[in-house]
Order: sequence, then structure tokens, then C-alpha cells
Amino acid sequence: MAGSRNFCNKLWNAVRFALLNGVRHPAGTELPAAAWLSVPDRWILSRLAAVTAEIDALYEEFEFAKICDTLYHFAWDEVCDWYLELAKPALTGDDEATGEATRRVLGEVLDRLLRLIHPLLPFVTEELWTALTGGESVVVARWPGATVTGSDGAELLADPAAESEMAGVMRLVTEVRRLRSDQGLRPSQQVPARLTGIDVTPLAPHEARIRTLLRLAEPAETFAPTGTVHAEGITIELNTAVGLDVEAERARLAKTLAAAQAELEAVERKLANPSFVDRAPAEIVARNRERLAAAQREIEQLTERIAVLP
Repeated sequence: MAGSRNFCNKLWNAVRFALLNGVRHPAGTELPAAAWLSVPDRWILSRLAAVTAEIDALYEEFEFAKICDTLYHFAWDEVCDWYLELAKPALTGDDEATGEATRRVLGEVLDRLLRLIHPLLPFVTEELWTALTGGESVVVARWPGATVTGSDGAELLADPAAESEMAGVMRLVTEVRRLRSDQGLRPSQQVPARLTGIDVTPLAPHEARIRTLLRLAEPAETFAPTGTVHAEGITIELNTAVGLDVEAERARLAKTLAAAQAELEAVERKLANPSFVDRAPAEIVARNRERLAAAQREIEQLTERIAVLP
């Protein structure tokens, strides 16, 4: 129930964000032609079409649990966690044409998403859909089809190129976020960074988006990297020491290292006991060997991070 409540809050906040940024989607609102859409816009519309077709098929088979799971992850992971963040620069920027295109796409996505979710969450979706569209009631709204049409009349169907580009962006951003988290940096903290090799990859047009998503500032002449990530053919060097409480971070890492060393010693003692290795089920022994390898990797990584602290 707590998870469902959190999902309702996530959906409510997404629509509230859209409304605060001028998104209104009355019936008959047209999407721009594909040529006017950004790669994130094309990506989310492609995913929306795929998810709608999947939901239709699942309803035919009465697979209600799978319907809930599919809509939950599309709404939370793709629409809220990724697309809303990617849309923010366009919605708040100075390019009115780009901002308006993104508003229409966001309105279309939320309109269709709320209609898809309505049979599962009738009251929340009714409130949000009527606020977004001005329609009479989502109860009598048409069920969304799996095709989306642009203002030129062309259907905006599956877009493998946009999906591939955005998958690369998401993988890279996830890797850098992991490093930032490991280094104890706040998600909102600006960090100087240099991206080497991005100009010869498919992600070159997305450098500004990547920097915005990761809060990466341009490096100064005195830039001295303290952390490096290699992803998608790109080397990302960051100065993670900027704004970091070094002593607090050293204490945190030392505490985590001590816990990892205790784990390693406990597993080593268990695996050094012949009676355990000979009598325990093979899967239990294998699991403990995996724990041993994981502890060794963690100790190595923590030791490296402590060594690069100033």
C-alpha cells in the first residue's frame, strides 16, 4: 500500500509539474511533425506507442498483474525519472518553439498515460486528466490507440534510432551518477568535468543534456580530476573533491571499509572450514564464494577511493 501511495504521489507531482510549466492538452491538440521533435521527444513517443500496444495485448489475455507492472515502470522509470528531467531545459529555456513542442509532447504522453492507468486508479486519474485536458471525464474518454500522429498527418511510430541514442545517454548518466554517489556528492551539487571522446560518438549531440542531468560544470584551467568513468566510448573525468567535506567522506569510507573487511574475514573463516565446504549444499558454498569475491572487490574500490582523497 505504501508503494501504491508513492506511485500516486509520483503521478500527481508529474502532472502538477506539467501544469505549472504551461502544459494544457485539450482534445484536438496536435503534435508537431517528427522533424520538429527532439530526440528525447521522439524516444518517449516511441516508448508510449510500444507500451500502449503491450497493454492492449495484456488486457486481451486478462494479465492484470503484468499490466500494473508495465504501467508502473513506464510511468515511474521512463516518464517521471527520465523524460521529465530531459524536458526541463526545453520547458524553461528561451527557445519558444522548442518549449512549445515539448509541452505538446508532454501533454500527449500524460493524457494517454492517465487514460491507460484509469481502470486501475480511477479517482486519481480522473482528477488529473480533467485538470490536464479540460475534458468532461476520463470515464467517457476514448481508449488510446497505439499510434500517434503529427501535425503533418504522419504517424509517429517506433523510432529505434531515438531509442538507441537515449539508451546510451541513460547508461552513461547512470554510471556517472554511481560514481558521484560513491564519492558522497549530493545529486544537486555542480561538479567540474571533462568529457573526452564524446565528439566521435552518437552521443555528441547530447553533451549539453548529459551535463544538465549530471550537474557537470565546464572545467577550469586548473582542473584536476579525482575520478574517472569510461562509458559508451567516452571518458568522463570529474573533480569530485570540489565542495566535498573530505574528513567526513574519509570517515564514511573508513567505516564502510571496516564493514567490508569484517564481511571478508567471516566468509574466509567459513570457507576455510573443511566440514562446511564438504557438508554444506553446493549452492550455499557457491553463494559464499560469491560473497567473498564481492567483498574483495568492494575493499579494493574503497581503498582506491580513500587513496585519491586530498
